[in-house]
Amino acid sequence: MSEVATVSVDERIARPGLFGRLAVRPEIGALLGAVAVFVFFSLVARQFVSPAGIATWLDDAATLGIVAVAVALLMIGGEFDLSAGVMTASSSLVTAILATQLGLNVWLAVLCSLVFALAVGAFNGWLVMRTRLPSFIVTLGTFFALQGLNLGITRLVTGTVQVSGIRSVPGYAEVGYFFASTFSLGGTTFQVSVLWWIGVAAVASWLLVRTRFGNWIFAVGGSAPSSLAVGVPVVRTKIALFMTTAGAAWLVGTINILRFTTVQANQGIGLEFQYIIAAVIGGCLLTGGFGSAVGAAIGALIFGMARQGIVYANWNSDWFQLFLGIMLLAAVLVNNSFRRRAERVRR
Repeated sequence: MSEVATVSVDERIARPGLFGRLAVRPEIGALLGAVAVFVFFSLVARQFVSPAGIATWLDDAATLGIVAVAVALLMIGGEFDLSAGVMTASSSLVTAILATQLGLNVWLAVLCSLVFALAVGAFNGWLVMRTRLPSFIVTLGTFFALQGLNLGITRLVTGTVQVSGIRSVPGYAEVGYFFASTFSLGGTTFQVSVLWWIGVAAVASWLLVRTRFGNWIFAVGGSAPSSLAVGVPVVRTKIALFMTTAGAAWLVGTINILRFTTVQANQGIGLEFQYIIAAVIGGCLLTGGFGSAVGAAIGALIFGMARQGIVYANWNSDWFQLFLGIMLLAAVLVNNSFRRRAERVRR
């Protein structure tokens, strides 16, 4: 009788199964949530799955998702930016005031607002690293400073709290085509912001998982002192992340001013929390070192579907706040669970 030898595989080198591989993906919880939200509103609101309905909630998710992806990178790096929401209004106002009040070509005005946004982002990052204060406090101060500048300068220059008239400024048509045009797909009109959203999410995901800079982001979010000890440029990495968040806010602000041609000085207030919630729903931990750019984009998609789904279902919009609270709490619990599973799989 021949004996069959049993070979024992060392668990340290065993290939994890399908569930184990999925467990290390931070965005898997958000993906399941997005499917659930889509199915739910598809059943309760017929217009939700119509071509026009899909275009509407994709547009809603796009401008939120652009900044949410950048905020996710920053959160993975262990920091927060509470000035991202008001920065969307600040960049819009800089573009509008330079174009309508000083007569600059819209291309030049947009470029100047980009420089302004990146400078604010660099200042936030530099101040956080220089003072070692929590980024929550530093960017909260920036939030109030920008809010005051938006209101004060706008009223000083125009006598009101809004700026309009950019449509008649030279360069508007060309810049508007680039940032605020529409495209047709299957007979349905979509905003170009959807393409910007997809592009930003794709680039951020590639940057995070395929480049050295992405490794630095995870490293500084996991442990800045340990990262510094092995040669990771912690200061440069975190300043770059704050600049990325400000740049994404500039992009959304530019899209808004060119699409709607007017901007209120008090716009953007409160959006910073939506960006953070979308990132958390997408798999980011509040403690840093874990998350996904794609997950943040999916978190924004859940936002868009829920906000417009409630409208199509003819419910009171106040229910959206309840939805946000439930989704945030559920996301935190799910993310912690997936992180623990990921740590076990990677050992």
